[in-house]
Order: sequence, then C-alpha cells, then structure tokens
Amino acid sequence: MATLTAEIEKDTKKIPVKGMMNNVMMQFENAADQIQLHPNIKKILSITNNEIIVNFPVKMDNGEVEVFTGYRVQHNNALGPYKGGLRYHPTVDIDAARALAMWMTWKTSLAGLPYGGGKGGIKLDPSKYSQEELERITRRFTFALADNIGPEHDIPAPDVNTNSQTMAWMADTYMSTRPPAERTANQHVVTGKPAGSGGLEGRDRSTGYGVYLSIKFWAEKNKKSLKGKKFIVQGFGNVGYWAAYFLEKDGAKLVGVQDAYGSIQNQKGIGVEDLFNYSQVNDGSIVNFPNANPVLKNKFFALNCDICIPAALGNQITKENASKIKAKLIAEGANGPTNVDGEKILLDRGITIIPDILCNSGGVVGSYFEWLQNRNGELWQLDEVMSKLDKKLKESFNKVYEYSEREAMDMRTAAYCIAIQRIEKAYVQRGIFP
Repeated sequence: MATLTAEIEKDTKKIPVKGMMNNVMMQFENAADQIQLHPNIKKILSITNNEIIVNFPVKMDNGEVEVFTGYRVQHNNALGPYKGGLRYHPTVDIDAARALAMWMTWKTSLAGLPYGGGKGGIKLDPSKYSQEELERITRRFTFALADNIGPEHDIPAPDVNTNSQTMAWMADTYMSTRPPAERTANQHVVTGKPAGSGGLEGRDRSTGYGVYLSIKFWAEKNKKSLKGKKFIVQGFGNVGYWAAYFLEKDGAKLVGVQDAYGSIQNQKGIGVEDLFNYSQVNDGSIVNFPNANPVLKNKFFALNCDICIPAALGNQITKENASKIKAKLIAEGANGPTNVDGEKILLDRGITIIPDILCNSGGVVGSYFEWLQNRNGELWQLDEVMSKLDKKLKESFNKVYEYSEREAMDMRTAAYCIAIQRIEKAYVQRGIFP
C-alpha cells in the first residue's frame, strides 16, 4: 500500500537533511541568496510535493516470497510533469530520493524543458536476483506505482542499475493496466525504452555524449584542445563508457577507470572499446584488464590526469580526497558526486567543476525527445537526434558559462541561479492557488 504525502510542509525542518539532501539544500540556499529568491517561493521549493513509499511482495524463483520497498518522490511540477530516473541499489532510501528529485527539478528547468523533478527506485542489490526475478520485481513495482505515474503526470526513466529492458517492462505493465483504447496512447509513460519498443535512437548514449559535449564546450571557451588530454572515469557503466568513447574519438586519452569492483590505470592510455569488450565478458568488471595496472581505491582520484569524470554515485569527492585531485576540470557525470566540503576545496584550488545539472543533462534532454517522439507518433533518426542534442546542450552550456563569467561565480551556482529563476518566474506569473 502506498503512503502518499501531498501536503506542503510549512516547516522545512520536518524533512531530515543528511547526506545528499544536505548537499542539495546547501547548494539551493546558496543560489537562493544570490538571486534574492522570494521567501514564499523559497518555502515551496525547499520541500517535496509528494512522497510515495510502496511495500510489495514478489515470489522468487525458489518459491519463497520477498517483500521489497520502493520509492518515488515528486519534488515540483511548476513547469510540467515530474521527470526522473528509477534506480535499483542498496543505498536507495527516502532521503536519497528527495535529493535526487530536487536535482531533477533544477536540471529540467536549466535545460529549458517542460518538466519538473522526480526520482525514486527500489532498495535492492540487483546482482543477487535472476533476470526473471528482476522482471517480476519491476512489474510489481510498476503496478504499485501505477496511479502515481503517467505520461502527462510523472515519467520515469533509467538510472543506476536500470536500463532499457527495465523501462520496457514498466511500459508494458503500465499500458496493460489501462483500457484497451488508451494503451498505445500511454507509451510515453516512461522514457529510455529499447529503440524497437518506442525508444529513441541515441537515447542510450545521450547522457555520456552530453558529458563529452560539456567538456568540449569548456575546452573551446578556454581555447584548449582535447587532443592528448588525459582523463579518468569513475564508473564504467552507460554514462562513463559513452563519455570515454566520445572523448577518445576527439583525441583524449583514458588513463584510469574505477568501477564497483576495482580501479586500474595506464598512463600510456587504455583503449575504451577494448576495456568495454573485456568488461562484457568479465561479469561487467574492469578488474584484471591486461593492459593496465591495479590502483588502490583511495588513490584513484589522485591519479595524474587533466580531466576527472565522476560517473558513479553521489558523495565521491569529499574533503578527504579533494586536496589530492590533480585534474584541472571535474565533469560531473553522476548526480551529486561532489559534496559541499569537497567542492570548496576544489574551487579554492582553482579547479573548474561542470556541475551535474548541466553536465549530465543530456540524458533528460534525450528523454524529452523520446517523449515527444511517442507523443507525436514520429520516428527520429540517430543523426537527427545527435544534432538536436548538440544544439540544445550548447545553448544550456553557453547560458551557464556566460552567467558565471558575468556574475563572477562558479558554474554550479550560476546553473542553480538560472534554473531557480525560471521556476520563480512561473510562480510569479501564475500566482499560488487559491
């Protein structure tokens, strides 16, 4: 049974702020002060609209029943339907979902999309379940959420440990709960589907491509070439792989990679495709890749490089390791990989951070294109999608870069200011009901 909290809290202290939630609130407070955000609008944006918690039983392959806990947090929909990923990970909880939903609100606003922010997932380790069990878990979770998601209300997408297959199961389950005449019209209830099942050509690479473009645009603004630049990637999943793939094509050199299993380096370069192919036959792990040396986990961010791409989980760059980072540019492929204390050290050292709500926004832009494609009954070709991504992300990057230069502030604060001002304008123009 779902627990739905729809009331706007008058006292924001009722929401415990810890971990990622603490980071996002401090970032929000900083930007709100910069733009002198109206106190009433600040109250609204400081809290979530809805918080859904579902506990649901699923029969396992051995006949036993397990009960899982799933979450969906809907932060704000002033600009349009809630939008955001679903992750399957042991760290999923209500606080993480709150923080990630809030980041999605800023991300969609910054990108100029007609969306608000949502996020959620299931607290589980997917490696411990069979494909058939994951399908049943996903379908049962979708059924439990069905009245709280919808193509014009809340549109989930893939995130950590979920993929196009997960979204295909979700879409099929959701459509099966609708009357026959409405099923096809609800195909865009989720994005990130397989290309043959209503998905968008290029959606798989859109987040990583956006990370690459952010680095490329930054280099162009600073009259630098990517050729020969060394970069390291934390997380070699979808985002890390595609970011590395495009950077390598542009002449940059991958010298270090860390995943959930271990860390490797080779200052002479690691072939992106070679590493990807190796991981595919090594249970997804990069460990023992023959053309690289192992690295201690706590030494990874200290590797010699020009660019660092944290593309795994949140709170990875902290005050404990920020002083050891040698990269001059941090491109945040993950959501919230740098905490507030770590960021202060990086900025004091003159290191540039391309913030998550800008750097990894290619994913939600790609999702928007898929949503439009389904909604309008169209089929877009890959070259058209990549061209549209390039144009949209360049607009966002230029907006943030120019704002940060003009106001003499870091890029994260600039991005937040732009995003929050757009939402503030919507509230000022529309007013507050009643």
